[in-house]
Amino acid sequence: MKEILINVESKELRVAILKNKKLHDLVIERKKSRQITGNIYRGKVTNILKNIQSAFIDIGEGDNGFIHISDIMENTQKFREMFDMDFDSKASAKESKENSAEETDITKILKPGQTVLVQVVKEPIGSKGARLTSNISIPGRFLVLLPNSPHRGVSKKITDNKARTSLKNLIKAFEMPSEMGLICRTSCLEATREQLIDEAHELIAMWENTRLEFEKSKGTSLLYQESDIIKRTLIKALDKKFARLLVDNKNIYNNLTKMAKKYGSKESTLKIEYYRDTLPIFKRFGVEKEIGKAANRKIWLQSGGYLFFERTEAMYTVDVNSGRGGGKKDSGKDVEEAIVNINMEAADEIARQLSIRNIGGLVICDFIDMRFRKNGRRVLDRLKAALKEDSAKITILGMSEFGLVEMTRQRNRESLLQTMYTECPYCFGKGLIKNFESSAIDLERAIHELVKCNEQYALEISLHPRFEEYLSKEDKSYLMEKFEEDHAKITFKTDDTLHLSEFEIYNSTSGELLEV
Repeated sequence: MKEILINVESKELRVAILKNKKLHDLVIERKKSRQITGNIYRGKVTNILKNIQSAFIDIGEGDNGFIHISDIMENTQKFREMFDMDFDSKASAKESKENSAEETDITKILKPGQTVLVQVVKEPIGSKGARLTSNISIPGRFLVLLPNSPHRGVSKKITDNKARTSLKNLIKAFEMPSEMGLICRTSCLEATREQLIDEAHELIAMWENTRLEFEKSKGTSLLYQESDIIKRTLIKALDKKFARLLVDNKNIYNNLTKMAKKYGSKESTLKIEYYRDTLPIFKRFGVEKEIGKAANRKIWLQSGGYLFFERTEAMYTVDVNSGRGGGKKDSGKDVEEAIVNINMEAADEIARQLSIRNIGGLVICDFIDMRFRKNGRRVLDRLKAALKEDSAKITILGMSEFGLVEMTRQRNRESLLQTMYTECPYCFGKGLIKNFESSAIDLERAIHELVKCNEQYALEISLHPRFEEYLSKEDKSYLMEKFEEDHAKITFKTDDTLHLSEFEIYNSTSGELLEV
């Protein structure tokens, strides 16, 4: 059974995807770091880097965005990869005339101070600004509009030839400007002809509005905002046929039920439920524990083996070790099969951890050496099957003679560690501690559990002076007011012997240290 849990806090929103009650994916969005991928901006060129055919563009979102010449020139291959589509083989007149990126000088297209229309294709990560493109695409539930490209295609995942032909004929016959293109997504199979036509009109209207806003506005500005995380989650639940969507916020629950009437169908079996229990939703379903484990470098497997995750500047490495699961020592056949079983289990867990941790870039998996090549193929096939449902684009190479598998995973947002942790001032970046924002969120959850579940109404919170200083800006008064509604009195004191992000909660009447 597949289900989605949505946890809403004052400073963050978390979406957990569970399969058979086990966490398989996690998305965290915080108020100060909302996702901007898909947004369209009126930007301003700030600098041209001719030697690498690139430019920096101010879009009004902190660090300047980055655009390469290949993201300016029309690139059919990029469209194919981005949307996993098949386009008509016949080249359009526009394609035959277009110049390749290699033959074009970026200084002939962009000038410092020039106003440009760009879209974010990759989130800003760390010190790197957002990756931008001028090849705009506006996605709907069933279709994707390409305002500046004449390509019309169908998802490769639609394998039924009759359905493919029907969809191709429909989008070819659709009356729209010749310079615009359309892409049929996999969900088109669930839509009626009328729904597709209506959505195409809606997408064209969105683009026209975006274009008009570009002409009217001055300076850098946001022209079009991609769907928020709640809408994307609902559509995913409907398209992927999830059984249940459980949310712990009444307002968002009401919004979801309204949206479900618009986007759902009569055949939909998705149940949207409001979580009413006092025990936090992520704790009830074991998600909080899984998030804690995902911050560890070592992950134990049921077979007795374990995975060891290591991050370097260039890549992530995942080492598979036999641990306590090496098998019988007196039988070579038994040992080989035991190693294969550990590697098989490791393949499943690697796929799950990559998704939960949102690890992107180059990943090297070092499996335990196996004697027979056929066993290596079994493990590689298992890894590919486990990664099939990952929402990020993944490319996997074969297994080497040493049991190494190289892969790349699309980096679409910050990793879990980058979101939740910051460099530790005690070890100069060699270790990690939770940042104040994460600690403040943990503190709110701990108070919630003590008040709601344990009926503790007199609490004294002890924390490091720097953590207390952070809370004093806004969170301290918020927490006191929030739990005052439950007749709980909260006081704070500082203790410089505590760790920077650590806190202790006492019963202020008895002085007893409370465990959470």
